[in-house]
Amino acid sequence: MQVTETNADGLKREFKIVIPAGDLENEVNSRLTQLGQSIRLPGFRPGKVPQSLLRQRYGNAIRGEVLEHTVQESSAEAMREQNLRPALPPKVEILSANEGADFEYTMSVELLPDMPTTDFTALGLERLSIEVPDDDVDKAVERIAEQHRKAEPVKRAAKNGDVVVIDFVGKIGDVEFPGGKGEGVALELGSGQFVPGYEDQLVGAKADQDRTVKVTFPENYGGPELAGKDAVFDVKVKEVREKQPAKIDDSLAAEVGLETLGELRQEVKDRIARDYGTVTRQRLKRQLLDKLAAAYSFPVPLGMVEMEFNNIWQQHEAEKAYAANQAPGDADAPAEAPAEPAPPTEEDEKLKDEYRSLAERRVRLGLLLADVGRNANITVSQDELNQALIREAQRFPGAERRVLDYYRQNPDAAGNLRAPIFEEKVVDYIVELAKPADRKVSPQELLAMTEADEAADAAAPTEEQPAAKKPRRQTGARRTKAPAKGETE
Repeated sequence: MQVTETNADGLKREFKIVIPAGDLENEVNSRLTQLGQSIRLPGFRPGKVPQSLLRQRYGNAIRGEVLEHTVQESSAEAMREQNLRPALPPKVEILSANEGADFEYTMSVELLPDMPTTDFTALGLERLSIEVPDDDVDKAVERIAEQHRKAEPVKRAAKNGDVVVIDFVGKIGDVEFPGGKGEGVALELGSGQFVPGYEDQLVGAKADQDRTVKVTFPENYGGPELAGKDAVFDVKVKEVREKQPAKIDDSLAAEVGLETLGELRQEVKDRIARDYGTVTRQRLKRQLLDKLAAAYSFPVPLGMVEMEFNNIWQQHEAEKAYAANQAPGDADAPAEAPAEPAPPTEEDEKLKDEYRSLAERRVRLGLLLADVGRNANITVSQDELNQALIREAQRFPGAERRVLDYYRQNPDAAGNLRAPIFEEKVVDYIVELAKPADRKVSPQELLAMTEADEAADAAAPTEEQPAAKKPRRQTGARRTKAPAKGETE
């Protein structure tokens, strides 16, 4: 095999590879011999089929297989000999594949860049922490108490704040509509659970009383078959219940499976602290990625950038199409044929430039994090992956088994769960090295910072929002195909 480098431009390399005709012919003959040992043809004993007949019948197919195998093997060997680290599979173009002549092809490949030496101690990160105010705990416990207020039957007319137990049948015209029937439904008057105006017409009703409730469904109602329609409900009031004062004591704790009010308050405080911790963690990660993007600049493979850009743009187009389909219109109007795609606008071209810059940032940060994780021997354990699988399955109640089976049967899909775990572990590793300065803030200060971040996101492309609104400020590490040692994405 002869390998000649024909072009070296940045991270791009091109080679001309020549395989001697004799090597190919030997491989074809070897394959034909192997075939002759097993194939059965009428008039010939096994292993006695003439080579000439085998070549006549199967030569072209075997030669095609040999050429394909030769390209795979020789291109991989050429990259090993040249000590290349490909970012993506090489592109091959056949120059000459005539029988009896040398086999020639070109191979073009983009390389992973040489990564910079990293020093995270000078990043200047700041880690926020929040002491949960007692007032926040009080309000949360009061909300829990409100949700667990008892309602006792009373013998009087219903008023706002009472709970009425009702049977009902809803009709549009004289036709009962799907979902318009219920039995033994507990409805708190004034809660806004039902269609506007529905609950108001039950104020003053008593137990064992019938009411006719007339409403108009809002134009923006979730069910398009009901939106804007007039409906009549035949309602049977079975019981009127008065809500009792909320109790904040050990009995409330017992309602939620704890023993004392003190345990309930601590549980609430821990949950609020975890919620605040999630926000401050995401803010720290965002700050880290911004600092890394500013501190490290190196060339990235254009092919990877283009792949990432296409992912962003496809998401943007899907969001646009979804928004167009959600636009208000006449539900009874005949469907129109899909319009021809509109030509790109100036705004589209501007967005493409912004998204391409974002794609480059994502790829660069992804390569950087992958390199850090590889050098630090960071891996994702099977136990961590199993936990991620369980969390993913829990997002689909009733379909958990199908979700788990899907991931077990599709290793690439499981890799999509592995990559975010790997990324978070690398972020934790860098944060530990960076030794961020700790600063305590109040919930109000954190809220103000979050609102400022959202305002900045609305003004420029970021990575924390969907593409149609602005693409998300993710690293793209899961698409870099540069996993840590022991990783297979």
